[in-house]
Amino acid sequence: MPRAWRYAIHDAPRVRSLSQELGVPGLVAQVLLARGVENSDEARQFLSASLLDLHDPSLLPGIDEAADRIVGAIGDDRRITIYGDYDVDGVTGTSLLWHCLRLAGARVDYMIPDRLNDGYGLNPRAIQQLAEEDRTRLIISVDCGIASIQEAALAAELEMELIVTDHHTIGDQLPAASVLVHPRLPGSEYPFGDLCGAGVAFKLAWAVCQRLGDGRKASPHMKEFLLSAVGLAAIGTVSDVMPLLGENRVIVRFGLAGLPERSNAGLKALLKVSDRQPPLDAEDVAFGIGPRINAAGRLQQARLAVDLLTTDDAERAVQLAGHLDKLNKDRKSLQIRILKQAKKQVAEHPEWEEAAGLVLASHDWHAGVIGIVANQVAEEFEKPTIIIAQSAMEGIGKGSGRSFAGYNLYAGVASCSDHLISFGGHHAAAGITIRSDEIPAFRDAFAAHVAGHHEVTDADRELRVDAEVRLEDLSLKAVKALDTLSPFGEGNPRPRFSATGVEMAEEPQLIGKDQRTLRLSLKTTGRPLKAIAFGRPEWAEEIQQADGPLSVCFEPKINRWQGRESVELQLIDWKTGGGLG
Repeated sequence: MPRAWRYAIHDAPRVRSLSQELGVPGLVAQVLLARGVENSDEARQFLSASLLDLHDPSLLPGIDEAADRIVGAIGDDRRITIYGDYDVDGVTGTSLLWHCLRLAGARVDYMIPDRLNDGYGLNPRAIQQLAEEDRTRLIISVDCGIASIQEAALAAELEMELIVTDHHTIGDQLPAASVLVHPRLPGSEYPFGDLCGAGVAFKLAWAVCQRLGDGRKASPHMKEFLLSAVGLAAIGTVSDVMPLLGENRVIVRFGLAGLPERSNAGLKALLKVSDRQPPLDAEDVAFGIGPRINAAGRLQQARLAVDLLTTDDAERAVQLAGHLDKLNKDRKSLQIRILKQAKKQVAEHPEWEEAAGLVLASHDWHAGVIGIVANQVAEEFEKPTIIIAQSAMEGIGKGSGRSFAGYNLYAGVASCSDHLISFGGHHAAAGITIRSDEIPAFRDAFAAHVAGHHEVTDADRELRVDAEVRLEDLSLKAVKALDTLSPFGEGNPRPRFSATGVEMAEEPQLIGKDQRTLRLSLKTTGRPLKAIAFGRPEWAEEIQQADGPLSVCFEPKINRWQGRESVELQLIDWKTGGGLG
């Protein structure tokens, strides 16, 4: 259905005042006000984010004891095993902590579970295996463990030291680990609760470096490591779709700025194969770097990605980066096929489309890709969605879910736990394991919970627009000024504008290997601006047949190609007629 465009309130005197106080263009001031930045002090703090704005790691619950235990294990020459999650957040967090401990002289290794065979989080087989190899070792979880009640109990029973570092939703019971490090532990007063797993690992590495220095400051050598580690934390933060505000804004801004120069051989090879050039932004991570790291765990072993991010062997780095690039291409093909089949299932079951929540399942789907498809289906049908990959041999399915319009997916899945073998996740995403014969009952229970606790309104479907502008005002200088508000992503979206009375300077063109990207040339009274629309091939004919001028909604960006810079608009929506309706 057509989406309404919702405009931020435009208070001309306030825009003018803030613009003058900050010395920024009015367009930047308007966007700041639209984002709730009400005065010049808040605006200056937002615009001038500094590494000094990062909170001292000692404020993080459990981190002092965890760092002391790690330094003690290094001094006693005990083996340390980092047990990380298989997604980008876990992989980057594992890699940066490994680098830290290796530099500190530790005997350190890592273990990453298999997404399909081991599932999410710590697992009993891994704990038992580690105990059999060396019961005196220290285990540190990264980006997982806060829900591993049985596994922590097993580690305690085996008299193994376990430090859990995590950021996921905390359940009714906490694991009985030696130490818990989590920004939202009960009673925590940590100022920023939205760190990702790699962010927590970075804080732990920082605390370890302090202890290896003078107690408050890291040595010059370890300080240099920390500055490079911010880059890995930035990749984890963006890939885990954390809000790019507060500490996350600082981590991503400075981490991405330093990534090209401070990367090791593995990360440099990954940047090259991703075809990403500085200056890097969050979208380079979200659409280039992150998917290639994730592809390892989705289709093969996430350990390959950690191998890449920890190697200093340039030749091996090129080989691993190339392999991850190929896996990512394979992932895209699988994703397209599964999405097509999922939409066909919905079409064949009209009652499912009418339900408040969707649960789709098939024996033909790859469990490593279903999370991405769940997100696409949720957006397409505008409802929380869970996609399940079934195993005929085992009689169970592994599912991945994505929320829509603010629905608490974790609460919804938890309410149906009687039908599940296991589950985990957070507000926006969840994973489940379920017996295949329980899927119909789970489908009904999940849809009933969504219906009773969530309602999608017109406001949820609205397109947020920061301001209406004239295309001729979008100069290179103006759009570069808007980039001072970056990094853009969750919690701080790229500025979005509209323009009216827009005409085509050239006929629409479909470009790209699959001809699914639309390229346009738009103009009002000034020089035409190039615009693109991803995944909207149907718009080409519709726009060409439109009668009269258009109103367009878009996000302006700087296109950099072969040393040249130009303004490019990413088209989000359009309407016929010169006015807005």
